[in-house]
Amino acid sequence: MKRRFEPAGPLRGRVTPPPDKSISHRAALFGAMSDEPVRIVNYLGADDTLATLDAIRSLGAGIEEDNGDVLVRGVGLRTAAPTTGGILNVGNAGTLLRILPGWLAGQPGGIWRLDGDESIRRRPVERIVEPLRLMGARVDAREDRFPPLVVEGAELTAIEYELPVASAQVKSCVLLAGLLAEGETAVTEPQQSRDHTERILCRARVPFERDGLTLRVSPVDELELDDVVVPGDPSSGAFLAAAACVVPGSRVLLDGVALNWTRTGFFRIAERMGAVIVGDLEDPSNPSATEEPVGELDIAQAPLEGTTVEPAEVPLAIDELPLVALLGCFAEGETVVRGAEELRVKESDRIAGVVDGLRALGADIDATPDGFAVRGGGGLDGGELDSRGDHRMAMLGAIAGLASRRGVEVEGMEAAAVSYPGFEEAIRSLVG
Repeated sequence: MKRRFEPAGPLRGRVTPPPDKSISHRAALFGAMSDEPVRIVNYLGADDTLATLDAIRSLGAGIEEDNGDVLVRGVGLRTAAPTTGGILNVGNAGTLLRILPGWLAGQPGGIWRLDGDESIRRRPVERIVEPLRLMGARVDAREDRFPPLVVEGAELTAIEYELPVASAQVKSCVLLAGLLAEGETAVTEPQQSRDHTERILCRARVPFERDGLTLRVSPVDELELDDVVVPGDPSSGAFLAAAACVVPGSRVLLDGVALNWTRTGFFRIAERMGAVIVGDLEDPSNPSATEEPVGELDIAQAPLEGTTVEPAEVPLAIDELPLVALLGCFAEGETVVRGAEELRVKESDRIAGVVDGLRALGADIDATPDGFAVRGGGGLDGGELDSRGDHRMAMLGAIAGLASRRGVEVEGMEAAAVSYPGFEEAIRSLVG
């Protein structure tokens, strides 16, 4: 489906981003693992997160949906319903594909086959296969690297594991397996990644501790989780914020957005580039152990300057790095992103997609092995951008159109529904 986005005048208005996708996934999974019902307030009703509800329903959980809220009647930590080779369809949900096996791996006697759409079959899974095998699970993947992924539950043994690449999904998978393993499981990440799983573990009263970049978890018999309130998604809100940064005269307010410091890397980068961003971002030196901070962000357009995004910043802005490239097109000087190889194994190769897409619109941009470099100042002329079926790329094209001189036609705009079903309506509300 093609959509055309014309150049816009100043964007003005107040928008509440859709519920956070990462937290919605995790809340549903933890609800399924709990003995008592868990109410999830403001659950994201998008393709990816609905796939998670379907998956836990297949595992025996009861699901009651009520006007944006979801009540999950779980099956307990150790009693996921076994199948005999039946498929758990994860759709296009990479988070579900990589986190759920951690729970399934510790269910002796169960066999599950995780599969999804054409895009998910290109998403590598070897980084969860390795630690789960070390813990004693039997896990098979196509070419030992790609879905379909077959998980055969087993009695697990704790490990001490160092992640080769910072990944909240892989980290979460190993931590969930650790809840079912004998002994204390330790996971060390090279850089900090988003910490929603850790906060939910603490809320669920799991024996858990953090020592720098090392996390430790011990086995439990059951989880005790209260209601979960899902805040607005900062990754989705970042697209509207980026529009406010590059369309002259704009001012946009984001309401009810998550301000967890491990999710606000893009806003800090944009601020460093010169964007005016007012709001109480969580202090990295004093984060909450259990709660997800929520608040308002006020974003206004201002002259931008190029910057360099270093590898340690990448996990905290991984989904928004395409927007850094967009801001770089309008910034004076060069904008460089380093250490972002992970972008090549998202829903599409986002390094190639961003570089090819923005270059077709008039950007002076080159790919590097681990990121990209943009020479800015000239803005964007306009043209066509292929989303490649990737929701982030579709929304990038739309925002580029608003800030361009001739407008942008986006191929595959329907992909935005994966994470932001009301994206086009939000844009229209700001264009006025």
